[in-house]
Amino acid sequence: MPLLFSLTLFCSAFLLFQVQPMVGKMLLPKLGGTPAVWNACMVFFQAALLAGYLYAHALTKWLGTKRASLVHLVVLLLPVAVLPIVIGDDAFRSAAASDNPVVLVLVQLTLTVGLPFFVVSTTAPLLQRWFADTGHPSAHDPYFLYAASNLGSMLALIAYPVIVEPRLPLDQQSGYWMWGYALFAGMVGVCAAALWARRLPAAEVLPVSQQVATEQLTWSRRGRWVFLAFVPSSLLLGCTTYISTDLAPIPLLWIVPLALYLLTFIIVFAKQPLISHALACRIQPISLLLLVLLLLMVATQFQGLPFWVLLLIHLIAFFMSALVGHGELAHDRPHAEHLTEFFLWMSVGGVLGGMFNALLAPIVFHRTGLTEYPVALVLACLLRPLTLPGNSPSSARWNVWDVVLPVAVGALAVGTLILTQIMDLEPGPVRNGLAFGLPCLLVFTFVDRVPRFAIGIAALLAASSINIDENRLTLERNFFGVVSVVESHASDGTRFRQLIHGNTLHGQMRLDQVDADGRHEPLTYYHRTGPIGTTCEKWLKNRPGKATVGAVGLGTGSLAYYARPGDHWVFYEIDPAIERIASDPRYFAFLSECRAGVPLVILGDAYLRLQEAAAGSYDLLVLDAFSSDSIPVHLITREAVALYRSRLKSGGLMAFHISNRYLNLRPILAKLAEDAGLLARCWRDPPTEEQTKLGKTESEWVIMAEREEDFGAVVWPQGVGKSPVSRWELIKPKLNTALWTNNFSNLLGVLGRDD
Repeated sequence: MPLLFSLTLFCSAFLLFQVQPMVGKMLLPKLGGTPAVWNACMVFFQAALLAGYLYAHALTKWLGTKRASLVHLVVLLLPVAVLPIVIGDDAFRSAAASDNPVVLVLVQLTLTVGLPFFVVSTTAPLLQRWFADTGHPSAHDPYFLYAASNLGSMLALIAYPVIVEPRLPLDQQSGYWMWGYALFAGMVGVCAAALWARRLPAAEVLPVSQQVATEQLTWSRRGRWVFLAFVPSSLLLGCTTYISTDLAPIPLLWIVPLALYLLTFIIVFAKQPLISHALACRIQPISLLLLVLLLLMVATQFQGLPFWVLLLIHLIAFFMSALVGHGELAHDRPHAEHLTEFFLWMSVGGVLGGMFNALLAPIVFHRTGLTEYPVALVLACLLRPLTLPGNSPSSARWNVWDVVLPVAVGALAVGTLILTQIMDLEPGPVRNGLAFGLPCLLVFTFVDRVPRFAIGIAALLAASSINIDENRLTLERNFFGVVSVVESHASDGTRFRQLIHGNTLHGQMRLDQVDADGRHEPLTYYHRTGPIGTTCEKWLKNRPGKATVGAVGLGTGSLAYYARPGDHWVFYEIDPAIERIASDPRYFAFLSECRAGVPLVILGDAYLRLQEAAAGSYDLLVLDAFSSDSIPVHLITREAVALYRSRLKSGGLMAFHISNRYLNLRPILAKLAEDAGLLARCWRDPPTEEQTKLGKTESEWVIMAEREEDFGAVVWPQGVGKSPVSRWELIKPKLNTALWTNNFSNLLGVLGRDD
């Protein structure tokens, strides 16, 4: 019987973690990537999950397990009316065009996926509660079944990008999900039959009721459950955001912390935990202190550790903290009679943690960056019980020294940091040992007093925010991430101003040099000697009349340098913070120095905004949105290329910027060009050492046109078919390259550079 219930819980969790990315892919080409839309989706799924847990609790409380099972069997049939999940092209048309699409998105999601998601989300608390009334020898403590549920979630999390997405288009995914739901519903029916088939003798019922009568749930206990679920949830998102932006924007890296998060549930609710709770409580503060030491060193530009060491330290600290928080939940779990309420309050904590990071933090911390991460680290220190095994009860009581001593340590860290600056010590072991090593050792002595240790960690993190080495001019954070403008000074006196999103460079301007016209020349990927620079200067020069150019992705506005008097340039930018910074001449001058006048900047998702443009609008269309880890897949599909082509004039040109540290998009574009009947040429341009010093970076571009003569002097300097040929190489797709469409894409297939 435990196997039956475990497999059913496994199946339900697997379905839940499959439907969310599937629906996300369905929505992307219809709604674009604006934060209002994706925040609405996140709120919807979390609210639906919470509603499922609330339904499970209320149904069981009012009807009892057996009668509730009959009602639930009827509810299981309701999603048949909306399966398979299909989101038509017209379903979200009004939402995409709306200035505030949130309500429309929520309504459409409710109508399409809401009912199946809600029904499946009820399974974890319901089935565990049913099992508690089966009379099985393990029924007195059914929480071990929750491990099976989280195992299903973890395997689904891995299976979608590795197995499902690379092999199945969306319509087939939806079909298989429907059959999976049918299997799941049948298994729930068998579980209900097992519940009804088992009749408990009166002698077995009495002790249970007596035990429940002695266990009263207080509001303070419920609040503690919420807190113990809130902190790991917030820490999960904080850690994921930090490692995928500040460490390395590697695609699919977010899977690792989420898998660890689910693994902690598997461990703590197992009958025999792999890691004891006492051991986790001892390791966690050490891992947190090591992470804080790392953050302190990073704050002073110390770069002596390899990436994998930094990543490992963050993941270990997160894993141990989640293990402690969820371990405390497992240790404080109530009798099975209160199981559904227990999971309801756990769900409330998890939802609040997610909403705090995703919705509230970008607003509250819009000038301070990823502040929610260190806040969650401090709160993680409070997850341990106040009285640890082997400590005296007095260690749980607060006193004035629990505040005075940590504050003194923080002041010491700031003072030693300033002192090392005065002594002109370079970042390294001596400086970091003096400024941070000693304060961290002092905080370690607080480890047995939980409040004092937490305040000590907070003091050290506050000290790390006082970064006197930073040449940052401004910082702005919104739902797209953290954008900053910094200045760098080379030893030869060269000065640059850079626009950085996370840790990705999105353009820079040299401050100590201008061209003969007094304008700042474009650098990085847009250098005059690079692929897009030569394309703009040579191709536009030979274009008859005044040119109209569209560019997807604004950055610093470097491309505006190539505009000629009388040309019309339009930039499409999804991030308002980028637009504000690029348009401000205090930071970057490319837009204000544009010879064609200040270009028009259209805010919003480019796929949707370009649909509003007239056919045949542009001579040149530049697509520059694929440099980070989270590439907008809907901008590089068959449908997207067809849209771009329709917006080009006869003989027009498309240029795709595909420089990426981790993704090789060249075969995808070659396949798209072949499918559209276009010619595609690629130029990968590594700079010389001298060019690198002067601000040029390696770039890779692909251009597409209908005919060879449309490439013009960019490819054929002496005329079409005549030598010499430029560095633009004709590219063809590989035999095994799949065509990306709105119905299919495979990010894992392009992960890793092979050239």
